[in-house]
Amino acid sequence: MKLPTDSLFSALRQSAKPKPVSAIEKLIHDAPDRELCRINALAFAARHGLDEDDVLAAFLHGARLGVFDMSWNILCPACGGILDSGATLKTVRQSEYRCVLCARGREPTLDEMVEVTFTISPRVRRIAAHDPGTLPWIEYYRQIFWSSGVDLPNDEALAKWVKETTLDTLELSAGEKAVLSLQLPEGYVIVFDPVLHMSQHIEVNGEPAHESQSLSFVMTRNHAPDGIVQMRPGPLQMTLENRSNVRTFPAVWVVSDKVHDLVSKRRPFLTAKRLLTNQTFRDIYRTDAIDVDQRLKITSLTFLFTDLKGSTELYERVGDLVAYDLVRAHFRVLHEIVAEESGAVVKTIGDAVMATFPTPDRAMAAALRMRDALKELKGDLLLKIGIHEGPCLAVSLNDRQDYFGRTVNIAARVQGLATSRSIFATRRVVTDSEASKLLQSNGIAATPEKRSLRGIANQVEIFEIP
Repeated sequence: MKLPTDSLFSALRQSAKPKPVSAIEKLIHDAPDRELCRINALAFAARHGLDEDDVLAAFLHGARLGVFDMSWNILCPACGGILDSGATLKTVRQSEYRCVLCARGREPTLDEMVEVTFTISPRVRRIAAHDPGTLPWIEYYRQIFWSSGVDLPNDEALAKWVKETTLDTLELSAGEKAVLSLQLPEGYVIVFDPVLHMSQHIEVNGEPAHESQSLSFVMTRNHAPDGIVQMRPGPLQMTLENRSNVRTFPAVWVVSDKVHDLVSKRRPFLTAKRLLTNQTFRDIYRTDAIDVDQRLKITSLTFLFTDLKGSTELYERVGDLVAYDLVRAHFRVLHEIVAEESGAVVKTIGDAVMATFPTPDRAMAAALRMRDALKELKGDLLLKIGIHEGPCLAVSLNDRQDYFGRTVNIAARVQGLATSRSIFATRRVVTDSEASKLLQSNGIAATPEKRSLRGIANQVEIFEIP
C-alpha cells in the first residue's frame, strides 16, 4: 500500500532516528487497523527491540507532523478502563474521576492515571476506530475501552473469556429496546456499558426465586444510581432501553476471579509523567502542555538542580568571551546528558539548571556523568549538584510547563549545600533500589548527615556522594 505521505516521512527522518522511523513506516503500511489505534509506544519499542526514548521522539515528531493524533486518556488503575480522553493534557479538569464499573472515584495523578497513546491520523490512513460506532462489540472493548496498559490475550482466548464471564452481551442502536431472559447465579453481577460509562451493580443472594424477577435499565448519558440492587438467584427478565443517540454495548458481567485476572495483567505504558519529563516533548510542546489554572498531581518525580561554582571568578580570570563559551559548553553537555538519561531540562536560571527525571536512578546516573563531563571542560568549572524525589504539582508558570511544591524547594536547597565535587542527595534518592545498585557498581559509598535546609522546618538526612 502506497501512502500519500512520503513527504511526511521524509520530514520525520530529518527529526528522528532511522530505526524507529522505519519501524513506524512499516507499521503504517502493513499493520491491521487495530494496531494503529491507541498505540502503546513503550510496547512498540519493546516489540522491535528499540530504545524507548528514540521511539518516543519518533512518535512525538510524528504527531507534530500530523502522522499521529496524540490522546491523553484518564484510566482506572483497578480495571484499566478509560474513563475520559482528550487531545491534550488541558482536558484533565476534574478533581475526581469515577469508574462506574469498579464503583470507585479517584483524584487523577499523572503517574498512573493518565496514559498517552498515538493513533494514526485519518489523513494518513483511515481505520475503523476513527468511527468507533462501526466497531464490533469485543473490538470496542479492546480498542476503545481498555487502556494500552492492559495486556489482553489473543482473539480466541479473549472470546473464550467473554463467554465464561458474561451472562449476555448486546449491541443496542440509538433508541433500541431489548428484553433479556437470564438465570442469575448467586454472587455479584454488573450490568455495564463502555460507551456511556453506565452501570448497575447487583448483589445476588438468598433463597432461589421460582418466579421470574424483573429489572429495567434505561441507558442515557447520565450515570446510573450508585446503589446496589438486591436480587435472588434464579430467572430474571431484564429490559434494556438505549435512550442515547449512539450505539451502546451493554453486557451482564459475573464478577469472578476470571475478571480480576484478566484486567490485572498489565504491561508498561507511556504515562503523562513520563512524557512531561521527556526532553523531546518539552522542546516541541514547550508552552502548550498545561493551562495556567491547572494543578496536576504527580506522586513521585525526581528533581536535579545544578549550579556552577566560581563562574564570576571565571569571567574575571579568563575574560568574558572565553568564559561565555565555557558556560555555553557546560549547558550543552548538561542538556545532552539529561536527555540521554530520560530526563528533561525544565529551565535554566543564570548558570543553574533544573531538570526532572522519572526515577531516582536516572537522575543519579545523570549526576555522575555530569560530574565526569565537567572535568573534561577547561576552565576549572566546578558543578554543584543536588537531587531529591517526591510528590509535586505540574503547573504552567511564565508560559512554560513547570513544577511546584515542597519537593522542588528541598531539591533546590540540597543543591545549595554542595561546595565541592560531591553530589548531595536525600535518603529517598540514595535508598532507591536502582540508584543504590548504580552507586555500588561505581564503588561509591554515600555518607549520611542530618542538615538544616532554609525554609524547611525539620532537619533532613542528606547523603554526600564523593
